[in-house]
Amino acid sequence: MTGTARPDPQEAPMTSTPTTPGTPAPASPAAGTAPGTAHVMKPGWFTVHVVNRGVAWLTRRGVSVWGSRILAVRGRRSGAWRTTPVNVLTLDGERYLVAPRGHVQWTRNMRAVGGGELRLGKRVEAFTATEVLDDAKADVLRAYLKRWKAEVGIFFAGVGPDSTDEELRAAAPRHPVFRLTAVAAATDA
Repeated sequence: MTGTARPDPQEAPMTSTPTTPGTPAPASPAAGTAPGTAHVMKPGWFTVHVVNRGVAWLTRRGVSVWGSRILAVRGRRSGAWRTTPVNVLTLDGERYLVAPRGHVQWTRNMRAVGGGELRLGKRVEAFTATEVLDDAKADVLRAYLKRWKAEVGIFFAGVGPDSTDEELRAAAPRHPVFRLTAVAAATDA
């Protein structure tokens, strides 16, 4: 697949403390997680080789599957573009990225570089990202699970859109959330 960056397994994990919306994330270990012990649920072969590739193929051609985009983020060590399909959530006029599988490579890269691009076909939108504090994630996680529970519910250990705020806050440290701010109007590549 020409132009598709692959994850770099040599890139070391890097975490930071989540911030309140509108505040940049400082470079320090994430709240409640020790470096190297962050929650990660790696995708299986079928997800990587069939589902993600299929969604990415459609999204690169301009077909959004339930709000899908291709997330492009620079690698925190290599500086090379890394891409993965994601679901963009819009809630109360704000846009968010939620990491249902936990502190995966794109979340570590996002913390390090502070933004990236969302791609849909030839349309490219640059953005900055601010990580949301765990205590402020409940409404975002609820809305995300309401829309995509059938797709990602298994990664939330029984927590769903009807869960209490307390249950959602308990799950929050395992699922990074980033609030996106567009840098400029989307352009066609």
